[in-house]
Amino acid sequence: MNPESSSAPELPPDWLQIDSMDLDAQGIARRPDGKVVFIDGALAGEWVSASVHRRKNQWEAATLTELHRASSLRVRPRCPHFGLHQGACGGCKMQHLDAGAQVAVKQRALEDQLWHLGKVRPALILRPIEGPAWGYRWRARLSVRYVHKRGEVLIGFHERKSRYVADMRECPVLPPHVSALLLPLRALIHGMDARESCPQIELAGGDEVTALVLRHLEPLGDADRQRLGEFGRQHGVQWWLQPKGPDTVHRLDQGGPELAYALPEFDLRMPFRPTDFTQVNPHINRVLVGRALRLLGAQRHERVIDWFCGLGNFTLPIATCAGQVLGIEGSAALVARARQNYQANATSARIGPALAATEFAAHNLFDMTAEQLVRDGSADRWLVDPPREGAFALVKALAAIHQARIGAPDAEPLPPGADGWCPPRRIVYVSCNPATLARDAGLLVHQAGYRCTAAGAVNMFPHTAHVESMAVFDLDA
Repeated sequence: MNPESSSAPELPPDWLQIDSMDLDAQGIARRPDGKVVFIDGALAGEWVSASVHRRKNQWEAATLTELHRASSLRVRPRCPHFGLHQGACGGCKMQHLDAGAQVAVKQRALEDQLWHLGKVRPALILRPIEGPAWGYRWRARLSVRYVHKRGEVLIGFHERKSRYVADMRECPVLPPHVSALLLPLRALIHGMDARESCPQIELAGGDEVTALVLRHLEPLGDADRQRLGEFGRQHGVQWWLQPKGPDTVHRLDQGGPELAYALPEFDLRMPFRPTDFTQVNPHINRVLVGRALRLLGAQRHERVIDWFCGLGNFTLPIATCAGQVLGIEGSAALVARARQNYQANATSARIGPALAATEFAAHNLFDMTAEQLVRDGSADRWLVDPPREGAFALVKALAAIHQARIGAPDAEPLPPGADGWCPPRRIVYVSCNPATLARDAGLLVHQAGYRCTAAGAVNMFPHTAHVESMAVFDLDA
């Protein structure tokens, strides 16, 4: 039977045609009555049968049970732990889709979110940023579980839609040398006295060293500390211990190389602690920073603000081309770390221009006001790189000043000192959540006087449904 036949009534009633894919990498089909069906494991263009496990008035959630016509973009997953079966690893959702097609899906998801949530269409679609599809994940949080019934330790990501730890023996998205450590790590933890009180190992890879952070709920005895030290020396990894919160992280043994990554295009070196936020994919991060700086286009006579500056991943590169830089973050401790990174790079023997005068400040960017925006001063350009929650308060404050200046109905009065304050001519917004980007883009375009001049996807997490992106907003003349 040909699924493409015009005689649709001949098709079995349980066959569904997949029209598209959603942000969670599920195929989307419609029943004859118009009800939407989200099907885990199905790809656009396929004909499938599916088992429904959740029903609502307007939609159903289902899992692929039989593939009648496969998409030409369907590929054999590289990882043996990937799949829809019970116990399958939930770390990746798109290994069954060609890597190039994954990027196209994410680009379309970004465009759809910008339009449907923000009513914004970019004037230019940027070419997606892509990189290695395997061995890219230099940061990961691996769960650890001692299973009494099996008498063994499991280390890995959680199973699909489950709190259980997947029985992982390899992981092709991790660096090869880390993937090769999964079984030795299981044996190490199994042999420790504290095997039942170590719930997590966090991976943090630097350019010169691989760090593993062991979360332990009870103090480690001398024998366990010795076992960890011997493992580290044998496998060339650096152990850190975390007895409580992230602030308690400390090295097991002193000495050895410092955990850091480089931004070679800007001749910068960025030290970090293993629990600090750094990008999961260092290959993409280098390209991302380079493109962001070119799009920002800062000049030596200009002032730039880097909102949500973190450790200075964008702040320091900006300081190689701008005249004055301000980095702002919500945590005073993080600001201190960014300042240290700036000072270390400013005093090192660098090739090229010196870093511009750079200041750092700490205040809550999720409670931003127009008054605080004016106090932070005018800037020619902004770099905005928020967490998943987005930068709603920041762009709302910017919009409030614009609405007051154009005399919009119900606009709040201009805050003190706003008469001499100027909005940035250009904003480069780096996002890890297309929904909050779209929301903020709608405010910038429809209430703050900007045009969205460009936007594009960033494939930071190949084989997952996670969408990162970048958008450019220019002040409307």
